[in-house]
Amino acid sequence: MASSTSTSAAAKPVAGVEVSIPGSDKLDWISLTVPSSSPPSPSPLSSHTVGSRDLAGCHIIKDDPQSYIVWRFHKSIPNALELFDVSPSKEFPSSGLRLVFKDALYPFAFLYKNEVKSGSTTTYSLVTVAVSGFAYLCDIHSPSSYSPGSTFPANDTLEISIRSNASLGEITAVTATPGCLVIGRQDGSISCYQLGKIDPNSPGFSYELRDDAVIGRILRNFVSRVRGAGAVKDIAISDVHGRKLIFSIHEDNALHVWDLLNRMRLLCLNLTPYQPQGANLSRLCVGSIDMDKDLIHIAILYHSASEQERNGITVYSFDLNTEEKMLFSHEPSSFDVPLGEGKAIDIKMSSSKLWILKQVGSISYELIDLDCDTESSSVYKLQEETVGEQLFQDSDDADLIWTSDALCSFLKDEALNFLSSIFLRRLIQPGVYQSLALRETFLDYKKFLSESQFQSLSLTGIRKEIVGIIEREGANKNLNLSVYNWRKFCSQFFQHWRENNLPYGLLLDSNSGAFGLIRKGSLSLFRPLESAEQLAFGSSESVVSHLSDTSIEPQVLVEVLACIKSISHHLGWVGHAFYQESLISSIVSSEDIISQLVKFLEAGFGPSSPASLVTIFGSDAYLAKRQSAQKNQRKFMVEILLSLHNLRSSATSWGAALVAVERYLQCLRPQKLNARNIELKSGYGLNYSVMVQVMSQVARKMFESAFNIHLFLAYLVNISGQVSLTQADVAKIKLHLFPLVEEILVQWALVLYAGATPTTRPPLEDFSSQLSSLQIGDADKFSLRKRLGYIYFTQACLLDFPSLDGGRDSLSSSILNLTDLIDLTRKFISSILWGTDSECTASIFSGLITHLTPNLVRHGQYEAAENLLGIVDTYSRNKRASQREQVSDSEWCARLHLRGFCLLMLANAELDSGLKDQKTHESIRCFFRAASGQEAPQILQNFSSETGFHHTGEGESVAVWRVHYYQWAMHLFEQYSISEGACRFALAALEQVDTIAEDEFSEPMSTVRGRLWANVFKCSLDLKRYGDAYSAIISNPDQDNKFICLRRFVIVLCEIGATKILCDGEIPFVGLVNRVEKELFSKAERADLSSKPNLYKVLYAFEAQRNNWRKAAAFMYRYSVRIKKELDLQMGEAPYSNSRISSAFQDRLHALSSAINALQLVDRAHAWFDVSPNEACARVSPLKKPRNGCAENYISDLKPEQQGTQYCVDLDALEKEIVITSAQYMLSLRDSKFKLSGSQTLSNFVDVLIHENLHEAAFNVILKFWKGSAMERELESAFVSMAQNCCPGTTRKESSRSNVRSALLLLSAEDRMDDSMEDSPVAFQFKGSGQWEALEYHLENYRKLHPRLPVVVAETLLHTDPYIELPLWLVHIFKGGRNAKSWGMTGQESDAATLFRLYINYGRYTEATNLLLEYLESYALSRPGDVINRKRMSAVWFPYTAVQQLWCDLEEMQSAGHGVEQCSQLKKLLSQSLVAHLKQIKLDSEDVLSSRPRQEM
Repeated sequence: MASSTSTSAAAKPVAGVEVSIPGSDKLDWISLTVPSSSPPSPSPLSSHTVGSRDLAGCHIIKDDPQSYIVWRFHKSIPNALELFDVSPSKEFPSSGLRLVFKDALYPFAFLYKNEVKSGSTTTYSLVTVAVSGFAYLCDIHSPSSYSPGSTFPANDTLEISIRSNASLGEITAVTATPGCLVIGRQDGSISCYQLGKIDPNSPGFSYELRDDAVIGRILRNFVSRVRGAGAVKDIAISDVHGRKLIFSIHEDNALHVWDLLNRMRLLCLNLTPYQPQGANLSRLCVGSIDMDKDLIHIAILYHSASEQERNGITVYSFDLNTEEKMLFSHEPSSFDVPLGEGKAIDIKMSSSKLWILKQVGSISYELIDLDCDTESSSVYKLQEETVGEQLFQDSDDADLIWTSDALCSFLKDEALNFLSSIFLRRLIQPGVYQSLALRETFLDYKKFLSESQFQSLSLTGIRKEIVGIIEREGANKNLNLSVYNWRKFCSQFFQHWRENNLPYGLLLDSNSGAFGLIRKGSLSLFRPLESAEQLAFGSSESVVSHLSDTSIEPQVLVEVLACIKSISHHLGWVGHAFYQESLISSIVSSEDIISQLVKFLEAGFGPSSPASLVTIFGSDAYLAKRQSAQKNQRKFMVEILLSLHNLRSSATSWGAALVAVERYLQCLRPQKLNARNIELKSGYGLNYSVMVQVMSQVARKMFESAFNIHLFLAYLVNISGQVSLTQADVAKIKLHLFPLVEEILVQWALVLYAGATPTTRPPLEDFSSQLSSLQIGDADKFSLRKRLGYIYFTQACLLDFPSLDGGRDSLSSSILNLTDLIDLTRKFISSILWGTDSECTASIFSGLITHLTPNLVRHGQYEAAENLLGIVDTYSRNKRASQREQVSDSEWCARLHLRGFCLLMLANAELDSGLKDQKTHESIRCFFRAASGQEAPQILQNFSSETGFHHTGEGESVAVWRVHYYQWAMHLFEQYSISEGACRFALAALEQVDTIAEDEFSEPMSTVRGRLWANVFKCSLDLKRYGDAYSAIISNPDQDNKFICLRRFVIVLCEIGATKILCDGEIPFVGLVNRVEKELFSKAERADLSSKPNLYKVLYAFEAQRNNWRKAAAFMYRYSVRIKKELDLQMGEAPYSNSRISSAFQDRLHALSSAINALQLVDRAHAWFDVSPNEACARVSPLKKPRNGCAENYISDLKPEQQGTQYCVDLDALEKEIVITSAQYMLSLRDSKFKLSGSQTLSNFVDVLIHENLHEAAFNVILKFWKGSAMERELESAFVSMAQNCCPGTTRKESSRSNVRSALLLLSAEDRMDDSMEDSPVAFQFKGSGQWEALEYHLENYRKLHPRLPVVVAETLLHTDPYIELPLWLVHIFKGGRNAKSWGMTGQESDAATLFRLYINYGRYTEATNLLLEYLESYALSRPGDVINRKRMSAVWFPYTAVQQLWCDLEEMQSAGHGVEQCSQLKKLLSQSLVAHLKQIKLDSEDVLSSRPRQEM
């Protein structure tokens, strides 16, 4: 009879842990439609409940290497089957096949290798059955040979109908073996189809296994007859001693065994006596043969007829009789395994083990491991539990907030970053991260990313997106809200993770002993626990006894574990996470974390900001949670004190208890294996990635266990007075146990970081690195580089992996068995921590220095390497002096050297300036510390391939080696444009050079110093430390280097616009002034004039600051010459921009003005400088002033008549130049159609100015360039032009009163100013703007210089326009204005007589007559006071000759018949006036004679 085995979950120990296979959750599916020629099925041949569950399976193809073909069937898409091939020698595949059939499928698939069609590529055959009554045989090739969305090749598909046997009933069970499809039916029959073996149309393709057929054969020998079997419930095929046997269970509780080849039944057993009452059989599992005991186990799953959810399993053990006819014994032994509530999802069986995958809740699952021999059971820890622990889902959100608030309250501004780093590190790690779950979580937070956008996100991009979501939720406002939102995000992620990772079925490799779990979206394996892990999970007394020595009672260790468990349960998983992050991050020390946790354990809940908690939970919920937290704290205090009391009672003293703790710590310590037994080799595949995952899990569990002990000891010391802990015990804890546990924690933290931290893709900075990344001819390295940045490819994957003992190569042939997996993991951990050097006797971190970190650096994983080295460095610095391990000088130097290099690489890639400076300074510090070691020259050459420092230092002094080392560091910092570090190391090298003798170095010391000072100069200049740069220049002993640096100094200051440094006098340039001046001038001559700053102006300021005004003026004059040349080039191009021309002229004006100002500060005798037209630079000669040739022509550049060899430029020449330039500037502002320069003479240039109405400029030119008669001649020419401009037309007669404008033009300036006409705005508008006003204005100003100018103007007007009426203001000038005398027409050169003659000469007889009459009448009507003056000798004069000419001209006109009447009138008026005038003259003469004394007569 069957015995019963209890399987209560609470009583089951943990046998192992699930390990996810990296990358198994990221498959791209290639969908293929399988063609079908079958007509629509009227009714299915399978039950409607057949496709109502998710199912998965794995078929092992025994090859070299083995292949594991996994298939999955989803009830949500019943007509599709997913397939992917897993090979231990390769990485997890990136794509799989999704075969879409016409009809829904029976949840079954069988795959095997097609030996016929397999050639260069392996071909698999797939057998599956559709519920419509058709079976399919498909030949499957590699997924890469198919195109997504295409149709499966018809040549690779065989479709057969099984509906011909529909009368036999529905399909109730399906199984297959290569070449045969076996179907169980409702009527109890078993149909066999030799699919893929015989043509479907051939006889014998199908046959049936029925009880009726067997009975018919038996009737020939026996008389009895039995009834047929019930419906087939499940069916399986197994190899038993080389025979293919079919095992089937039936609805009538019968077990049948058939020989497939002989088609005969071997066993028919009624299971009713062995099964619990009312049990209904549902599933069958046949184990492999136990060759030692020659028996086979069969497990049959049943469920209660009354309660469907009450499941159980009965295990039968059959003895095998190979020598007898009856293969199976008729009386098997059995035992029953009740499963309780829930349902079994899948069962798998080996020769002595049974694994049961069970669902115990809506989202809870359990894997039971049952030993068929001992009937003992254990459980495996599934990923649901481990992932939930990692994401803090095992504790209430309030508990998480309480603890986080206590731990982060003292971090202040860094608390949020520290907290974010903890959650991000746990979310983005292999075994937790799942791309589909994260994307669905993004959608929950309204973060919409397409699939391509999400897949393109790098590791950094994923972190930024997650942090952005948390910040948008308001988590950056306070700490408690941040914790709440982070946990909420993790809860959403975990929910999607569970939905996408539902367990579908088990995977079992009977040959290797490996077994795993096929989930909806991933694949995983199971591993056993390490012995220390068994303690952490709660071990049995036998394990405790195994870990204890004879002097320690097992109960003592049990009580220690109870105390640790109590503290761990009260804190949850928060303490581990915070402590681990404190080791990696430099924000907070691990001692502070322990201190805060102890305070929290002692004081309990005490929020720093209750208001934020009320906002999160609400006031009522907050009060309830607070009361619950206080209640839990009181409960914890009581429980921990009782546990400590029991511990002391069991150990009899605290000393004995501490010995047990130390013994436990020794078990947690990483095991150092003999390096001779560890053989490493490169490679990567599924087994290697699983090994890394196992290592991470072991390291995490060991770290958590060691941390729990550390916290327990710290709490024990804190309450030492309450538990009667002596001072000796406290001292032992502080001086011995604390250092021991801290060392263990650091070791496991290093291993965990290497195994769980994803790699990053190094940036391609230049062409050489991009070229090297191609890895031409090295496929392995190229493939490795492609994996970098992949989340599942962690830092440990870059290392070489250990191989199995004895030369076995199962790492690539099959999935590792449980024993080999743990053994290789131990070796891998040992190689990471201690390396593989069998002679190495260094510290616990020797492997990190010699093996792990160099590998990371070689692959560009600088951040990971720096974090690992930082952990060790922090640990080494914080260790107590009394307990500090004597670390070798070589290891210390190597660690600092590698860390400095990594920090430099990180600083180069850092975007934040603050962090960049921080990493740079830390890198500099590490390099200096590394160089200070005495063994540095020997050890650092071992890292030449990683860092590039190749100098060996053999046969050299330490000082010489340090010079080379500092120069290497200097060049390294220069390479990444970090001038701060390069400058520091250049100065350090100079300091070492001073201590070296001349013959110790391979090159002259002056050359070395010159090179180093040149680097100091360059770096100081880059850092804008101009004073230091100048000091480096003058300190350089190499003259060539010095002048090169000086030239570079000037060039850089000019390029960055910092020329003020040159000119402000703070840098004296002792002995270098001439070189600076020469360099500035050379650069100014080559520079574009529009460049900023203007170097001519810089030269001006440079010389002005030194009071060298003549040079300052010379440079500014040279600037004006350059502008002139540029102007000539621009104006030679058509068209040209007037705005640019005017701007250039304005710049030239400023330059000339500056030159004049400078020369005015010099003594008049020395206010000049030399210049040659063919020279590039003006020369200053204080000794002799050269003869100034045609300076005017040279300066003005207006048609020089001759070329001189040397010219002197003085103030007069500059003033002339500025006059010309000013005129050209004003001319450029006009839209002039004349060229501004060229071959014109000065006279022509003046004409152009007059034509453009630039009269003032024209007169300035005349007055500056001409003197005496030449000036008068030019003035006359100018006024002639102005007068001609007043007469634009000569064919019309302009009316003097035609309009207001003409009327105003004919008035004098005084009359216009005094005019009170109403239209005064018009008068103002015309004043000074028209040609007449300009003529009047300038004539009035310049007739003093040349009195004849009015005559020239009047003559020009009369000549130009015969009909013009001279303006009144001009006539008034001739008449002498308002002060004209009344006794004749005498006066200056421009008098009334001249005007009279002009009228006569130009035939203006009427105006001449009127003018003469006016003066004659004025003479006759003199005032009494003027009569005396009028009668003086020669007081009165009239142009009588001109009057006679007028009379003659009138007579000629009259004789010619022109204007006879008018001439007669004029003659009459003239005659009368002259007669009267002559009479008056006669009377005046007589009066004069009569008035003389008689004696005079």
